[in-house]
Order: sequence, then C-alpha cells, then structure tokens
Amino acid sequence: MKYCRFQLEGQAQCGLVELVAGVETITRLLLAPPENNRGDMEDLPSKRTNQLPLGEAELLAPVRPSKIVCIGRNYREHAAELGNEVPAEPLIFFKPPSSLLHPGHRIRRPKLSRQVDFEGELGVVIGRTCYQVGDGEDVRPYILGYTCVNDVTARDLQKKDGQWTRGKGFDTFCPVGPLVTDEIDPWTGIGVETRVNGELRQQGNTRNFIFALDVAIRYISQVMTLEPGDLIATGTPSGVGPLAAGDVVEVRVEAVGTLNNPVVDE
Repeated sequence: MKYCRFQLEGQAQCGLVELVAGVETITRLLLAPPENNRGDMEDLPSKRTNQLPLGEAELLAPVRPSKIVCIGRNYREHAAELGNEVPAEPLIFFKPPSSLLHPGHRIRRPKLSRQVDFEGELGVVIGRTCYQVGDGEDVRPYILGYTCVNDVTARDLQKKDGQWTRGKGFDTFCPVGPLVTDEIDPWTGIGVETRVNGELRQQGNTRNFIFALDVAIRYISQVMTLEPGDLIATGTPSGVGPLAAGDVVEVRVEAVGTLNNPVVDE
C-alpha cells in the first residue's frame, strides 16, 4: 500500500496511491492518519474522491514526526570520502521537525553557511510505539513504511561545531516524500540515487548499509521511545556535494519514487 499527504480544497489530506493506467494516482481519501493505525496500512478506513494523478497534486511531506532520528556514516564509502573512520556502532543524531520540507518546495541555503550539501537517503516511518526492542525481536512490525529523504547539511558548520545540530537543523533541511510505501524490503537491497540538475551524483544500495535496519532500530530503541510517525533517515551513499542557488536536487529510492526540490539562497 502507498499513501501521500496533499492539499485538497485548502485542507491537508492523506490519499491512497494506486496505479491507474500505469500512472500513480490518488484514488481514495484516508479517513485517519496511517500512523494512528498501529502500523496496519491495509485496514485504513477511506472514502471515494475524484481521482488525481500524483504528479498533479499539491504534495505535502507525508510524515508528521515527533522527532527525526538520523544514522550517520552508514555507508563505508561515504565515511571515507569525508575522511572519517567507519563507526563501531550506529552514530545517531537529530534533525528537528521544523526542518521538514514538502516535495517541490525550496531548500534555502542559509546566510550562515558557505557549503550546503545534499545527502539522499532511504527514510523509515515508524508505525507502532517502539522501545527497547529485544535482540531476537523482529523490527518489521514497528515499521509503517518507507520514503525518500534529503538530509541537507551545512557542511562547514557541521565541521566547525563538532556536534551536528546546527549544521543539520536549519528550516528546509529535511525534504521528505513524495509518498510512503510498505511495498519494499530494504533488507534485500533497494537502490538510492541523487541527481543534481539531472546529473547522477550518488548511487548506493541498502545492501551496503554498515548497520542494517534491524540493528539500527534496536540500537535507537535502547535510548529513546520511537513514536508512531517518527522518521529515521538511514544514511547516505558516497558522492555528497554542494548545492548552489538555481539547482534542482532529486532523491530517488527504488520502488518508492523521486523527491524533487529546487534550491535558493536565503
């Protein structure tokens, strides 16, 4: 099942997304937020609506997390390209919910930074309250679905500060979308790509995670309670680089979709 959030007659709605004549289309309105259904996307109540191609909808970020937990340096090549060692255990940090950005909306390069980088990633949306998951426990029942994330980073501020809150936390620094799906399996390998102005810059696969999703989710859950709707950004492949005003950055996750955002100066 796939769903999105979008504006309809001035109201935010959740919509079921299905293929109609080969085109991803919003076919029904969901009557409750999917994260409120204990991770079960199949039994969500819905009602009819006029069908709307996804590409014509005014899309919103498909998540409303209480927190955004990110996993740093989860690909060996990315750690190496920034001159960092491979972490011995998951390296986690936060982005604030105020950094969320809708598909198609503008990433703002802040005046405080001289280098703002893209980082395309697979996002995991939590569907059930998750705390202290045991070593032998399957994490899949806690996952509502998957989406695309751009972990935009003020690289100069990240390096300057040591801790990453400022470099990762500016408004517009977490584009998410275009939809959420439960129809993929990252454990078997899902491609993650980023393009800037149509040019391929990043190309990775979740098979190459240093810490698989079950390891990362168990690790995070030993520290904090993950609530329904919370978002986990799972790490970026190698190839990160700076953005300039006028650029258009696209993050594509295989079988999920493509997240597009233009870039402007503050």
